[in-house]
Amino acid sequence: MTTVLTSASPLTAADRCDRCGAQAYLRVVLLSGGELLFCAHHGRKFEPELKKIAAEIQDETERLTSVPASDSEDER
Repeated sequence: MTTVLTSASPLTAADRCDRCGAQAYLRVVLLSGGELLFCAHHGRKFEPELKKIAAEIQDETERLTSVPASDSEDER
């Protein structure tokens, strides 16, 4: 997914997908105003349509595969 890096606040566990209620990893700021939140699955599913209506896309899906610093330190 093509993304625009924004200064928007990071998504948290309290941010939920507008489609299914799972944790949101994408914030889509609409050209018409407002925003939509999506889990990684629905973000990928609706990507073509979202690109047409998005002013910005904040994509934090890399957090799904990254290892937290505390976990990597424990392996030493």
